[in-house]
Amino acid sequence: MDFAQMLANLTPYAIAYAILAAWLVVISIISAIVCIYDKVVSKTGKVVLRIPEKVLFTSLPLLGGSLAMLVTMLLIRHKTKHWQMIVIPIILVLQLVALIGITAVIAFGII
Repeated sequence: MDFAQMLANLTPYAIAYAILAAWLVVISIISAIVCIYDKVVSKTGKVVLRIPEKVLFTSLPLLGGSLAMLVTMLLIRHKTKHWQMIVIPIILVLQLVALIGITAVIAFGII
């Protein structure tokens, strides 16, 4: 079976999950890089472009980088004492619940 036949046999849901997985990989890599960049810049002491906390705590996690952002922040100990840090796990839980819910709806044939 060649690649074209394999693609023809995929369901629309399988294609959607593949696209979602690719997006999550890309946004996770971007989130980790942005977090590491902000940590490195904060340690230099020079006035250079810093990443706003709004981006670190809400924008990137809401786009799908919540797991990578949380793990990276904990590993490099970046902004872990900020009260806004609680937002990232909340976003992660909500995203997981949504993914499980959508998967269950599809699996039980409701859609």
